[in-house]
Amino acid sequence: MNCKVLLRKIFIWRLKHINDRNFMLLLSVIVGILVGLAAVVLKAFVNIVRNFVVYIVDNYSLNYIYIIFPAIGIFLTVVFVRFIIKKKLGHGIPMVLYSISKNSGKIEKHNMFSRIVASSLTVGFGGSVGLEGPIVATGAAIGSNIGQFFRLSYKQIVLLIGCACTGAIAAIFKAPIAAIIFTIEVIMLDLTTASLMPLLMASISAALTSFLFSGQNYIYFVEKTESFMLGNVPFYIALGILAGLLSTYFSKFYLKINSFFESYSSWWKRFIIGASVLGILIFLFPSLYGEGYEAINMALHGNLDFLYEGSLYPNWKSFWGVTILLLLILLLKVFATGATFGAGGVGGIFAPSLFLGAILGLFFSYILKALGVDLPESNFALAGMAGVMAGVMHAPLTAIFMVAEITGGYNLFVPLMIVSTIAYFTARLFMPNSVYTILLAKRGELLTHNADTNMLTLLRMESLIEKNFLTLKEDATLRDLVNIISKSSRTIYVVVDDDDNLKGIVWLDHVKHIMFNRDLYDSVYVKDLMYMPSPVIEWGMSVRQIAELFETTDHYNLLVVKDGKYIGFISKAKVFSTYRKLLKHFSND
Repeated sequence: MNCKVLLRKIFIWRLKHINDRNFMLLLSVIVGILVGLAAVVLKAFVNIVRNFVVYIVDNYSLNYIYIIFPAIGIFLTVVFVRFIIKKKLGHGIPMVLYSISKNSGKIEKHNMFSRIVASSLTVGFGGSVGLEGPIVATGAAIGSNIGQFFRLSYKQIVLLIGCACTGAIAAIFKAPIAAIIFTIEVIMLDLTTASLMPLLMASISAALTSFLFSGQNYIYFVEKTESFMLGNVPFYIALGILAGLLSTYFSKFYLKINSFFESYSSWWKRFIIGASVLGILIFLFPSLYGEGYEAINMALHGNLDFLYEGSLYPNWKSFWGVTILLLLILLLKVFATGATFGAGGVGGIFAPSLFLGAILGLFFSYILKALGVDLPESNFALAGMAGVMAGVMHAPLTAIFMVAEITGGYNLFVPLMIVSTIAYFTARLFMPNSVYTILLAKRGELLTHNADTNMLTLLRMESLIEKNFLTLKEDATLRDLVNIISKSSRTIYVVVDDDDNLKGIVWLDHVKHIMFNRDLYDSVYVKDLMYMPSPVIEWGMSVRQIAELFETTDHYNLLVVKDGKYIGFISKAKVFSTYRKLLKHFSND
């Protein structure tokens, strides 16, 4: 039997026997399992590469080769992306957000595996980034392509992408609750009765898949944390402010570093600069190597040994020595992460934010202890992790539940809430959008929890353009214009040259007084009757900007131009009627 015929029969059978709601529940479980397996494969690949690195170092006593290993990993990543995938991968979570808002939820198939390979090489060899961005993008690609395969609607595909993102976080961090909140806060999927159950099913199935292969152990387990003391609230508030400021510093410099590397068109120049900066930083501060898993665990237990292992400063154990080292690591981590990405590495910024948070909490408690205030290092390191994550991602709820789930610090919900909330609001004072969303927001391509804004973001300019306006040349006569008017149902006529460059428009109301005077038919020219309209819609403007133009002017039709060439018109009625249809569609639960 022909494969297409078989698929058609399967689709028909599904439509007859399984309603959409139940089918989405079934697909959410399938997506959860597949994404869970993808997370397991990613971790396995990273461990294989990491074990290879450790084997080389241990067997050949080449401790300082750690300095060049990240460059090797990034180089292999660049080769894989440029010459095998042959497509730019970009940053994972912004790619997912863009695909939802501007690409109908469609994600290219290669993303189902390409980021697993690329991030395994980057992180396994010691790139200063994490795995969450790649696995979220991988999961989203799996969800998107399953949705496309079953010819689902845009709304259903977006829900599957949300399920996949939920499953990705649940599997990679073993944090099923935080995963759902992440999808709501960061991916900005609105929680409705129709989406709640699929998200739960995806999270559970992905987490169970991860548990099956790698157990239920915590990623950063803290054996013992001290009970929350009301008297420490002022210190948690202070830590929240510091976490917000550090988050802002990290985010702003991360974006500046990205812009710096993007200014170089040559990939090998970006690689050389990024790899060199990363190598120097790791040489000076070995704790900046890799995800920082060991450093985080030590910080959570108040252990400062990560500052000295393989470092040039084994004797800097005085108060000032520790203070300087911790402060430099806090300030330089963003350069290590930015250099990794800039050189061509693939990864995420969850891990760097967790690293910074743990170090910040340890640094804060260490300074205060030296001043005579005895604070529990583990508690403040945990709270710092939540604070920096909340500030960088602009997702305080995700940070609270994520840190509680990955460390077992459930008894510290109150301090986690205090620090995360204050860090979030502090960061928002300086950056209204997170590093994930700031560029999309600037281009008007970001979906939010505001339904009006979302509908305008989802609308495409191309779908609104009307082209049934007749054109004529500026040397045409009134007779030609009258002939055009007799054939058109429109009241606006566009004047262009031979290359379709816009010269102006003629409005019917402006020529009514002469159009029946036959004596003027051959002596009056269109160039004498036309005028240049203002404002016009420039190609590439968002529908939100177009709607604002209609709101601030009295026009009912606005002309669209691209590089000075006439494209068509967009009408006020078309924008708002299409908006209402889309809003009605997405309001149906």
